[in-house]
Amino acid sequence: MADTALLDVDGTLVDTNYQHALAWFRAFRRYDLTVPVWRIHRAIGMGGDQLVPSVAGDDFEQAHGGDVREAWVEEFDRLLPEVQPFDGARDLIAELGRRGWKVVLASSGKGKHVDAFLDLLDARELCEAWTSSDDAEATKPAPDLFQVALQRVEGASGVVLGDSTWDVEAAVKAGVPAVALRTGGYSVGELREAGAVAVQDSMRELIDALDSTPFAAPS
Repeated sequence: MADTALLDVDGTLVDTNYQHALAWFRAFRRYDLTVPVWRIHRAIGMGGDQLVPSVAGDDFEQAHGGDVREAWVEEFDRLLPEVQPFDGARDLIAELGRRGWKVVLASSGKGKHVDAFLDLLDARELCEAWTSSDDAEATKPAPDLFQVALQRVEGASGVVLGDSTWDVEAAVKAGVPAVALRTGGYSVGELREAGAVAVQDSMRELIDALDSTPFAAPS
């Protein structure tokens, strides 16, 4: 009985993935580590606690993990004014609410960034709740944040919207279907292989196709 729309934020509602990749690149460079930006991009969608060892190794995580995550926040803050919402993002949130969904922004981003994006989307009154990285011990691709998001609104079950394979994998682990957008830079094949039940190129295309997705109506 799906009654809750669990919406990822970064790369899904707001266009941030490449800013995140560049911020991580610069953060690693502070510690004399050069990680190719394309490799960082492939990990965007993971929480920072998992991204660092994934792209830089466990030894680097043990030596510099906390510090490089703080550096990433500083670097991303400088890029924050450049971030824009995807065309149709607010319209989608409003349409899901109109159809009867409980809308929760299930983000693993920093709380201050989630607040900034809520303002950018002008979506506070459209969402029943939202999460940040502070709300779960394990971030995506672990399912914890989606589970917390459901608890926030006492939802029976949910449908996830995300842009990365990590979002989709977290949804599968949480036992809920995932719809994916290609706005994060992942291919249709990658998203399908990760478990997405539907993939759309853009937010506007998703809005037009809602009736053919699990977001058609709460069950």
